[in-house]
Amino acid sequence: KLRNVIVTPDMHRVHHSVIVKETHSNFGFFLSVWDRFFGTYRAQPKLGHEDVVIGVPEIRDEEEQRLDKLLTQPFRYNKEKK
Repeated sequence: KLRNVIVTPDMHRVHHSVIVKETHSNFGFFLSVWDRFFGTYRAQPKLGHEDVVIGVPEIRDEEEQRLDKLLTQPFRYNKEKK
């Protein structure tokens, strides 16, 4: 299989899951062997590829996806976390 060597879109999509354990996996952008070597490879998301929820939880609200909110989000988010 191609994904044994090359990172496929399905493989990398797991990295963008809202589930933290999945977010901390599949870091590779070209060669999947590095994730296998370092133990960060995850073949399937918990909910499967069709139902995986991706994104950043803090900006999933439609109001937060306006251009002005997206451009200021890094500053607002850091301020809220302190």
